[in-house]
Parts: sequence; C-alpha cells; structure tokens
Amino acid sequence: MLTAPQNPKTGSVPVERRRHQRMKVVLLGRYMLPNRMEYPCQTTDISPGGLHMVAPAKPMIGDRVIVYLEHLGRIEGTAVRTTPAGFAMTITATSRKREKFTAQLTWLANRDELGLPEDRRHERIIPRNPRCIITQEDGSEHAVRLIDISLSGAAFASDHQFEMGTAIRLGSTAGMIVRRFDGGYAAQFRMPLSADVLDENLEL
Repeated sequence: MLTAPQNPKTGSVPVERRRHQRMKVVLLGRYMLPNRMEYPCQTTDISPGGLHMVAPAKPMIGDRVIVYLEHLGRIEGTAVRTTPAGFAMTITATSRKREKFTAQLTWLANRDELGLPEDRRHERIIPRNPRCIITQEDGSEHAVRLIDISLSGAAFASDHQFEMGTAIRLGSTAGMIVRRFDGGYAAQFRMPLSADVLDENLEL
C-alpha cells in the first residue's frame, strides 16, 4: 500500500511554475489523496517539476498527493489546479532525484518516436508462498503456482488452458493473460503494484 502523507497542509497555496518543459508521456499508475483512498490514473504530460493526469477523484488545491507510476515509481507533490479530466500537481524531489527523473522522462518521451527497445524490466521476486487462485470473469477458479512476481505482472504455471487476452484475478489483483510459454503463462496487472509491497512475502 502507498504511505499516507504525513505533513500537515499549510495555509499557503502553491503556485505552479513552468520552469521545466512538459513532455507528452502517457503512463498508468495509482495515486492517493489525504483521505487515504487510492485511485487509478493516467498521465498526459510530465516535466521534472510537475505533471498533469487524468484522474477520477480530484484533490483540493494545496493537498499533498502520492502517485505511483509505471517506470517512474513513487512521486510526491502538491495539487496546484484541477482540470476537466483530472488535476495538475508539482513534484517534490531532491536535486539528485530530479536529475535521474529527467533522464528517465527523456528516455520515455523518445522511446516510441525512436523505436527504442525496453532497456530495463521491473525486478522479479520469487514468492515464498507460490500457491495462488486465479479467478476468471465467469467465476471459475483455478489453482496455479506462481513462478515470479514484478510490479507490472506475474508468471505462473498451470494445467488449465488460458486464452490470450483473458481477464483474470490473481488472488485479489486484476490482470490479463498476455503471453504463453513452456510450462506456464504471463499475466499483466491492470494497475502496477506499489514498490513498497513487492517482496518475497507478497501474496496477491
């Protein structure tokens, strides 16, 4: 789970300053507001200093927001304005983290345009308890053995024949079958897991 913001909200309202060029980078993720509720989101543009995202629940101006985005990980900041589709927020980060963030953004922005391959994958964890139940949309359940888990998906062994594109739930985590390999299947999670919970004791 994401960690709730601890800093109290001050009376001053931050002003969004466009000191950084916004890049059209579309990433999926989740965010949490001060009410501790988590929601799915999708970015429309990002800069090292802020981002705008499509979001179902809008914060109050000045609220602290925690976001977890695929490829970029955990981001903290402050809501500065709302839009018809969602809201914009500043990003709070050290200069060192912002420098790394800028390099990641540049690569992501150029990846599709230049046809660059993925240069890294999410870390994969081998769970201590590999037993898991997969539930399909029709309610049928299948016992499977987890091979490994990452922030974005899981590999599992099963005797059941799954069709590509099948919507499933691995335990309580929603996903979709995206690949078959010798001895099992790979599933992509509908929303990436938080890096804070990814360890060998994780149970989906």
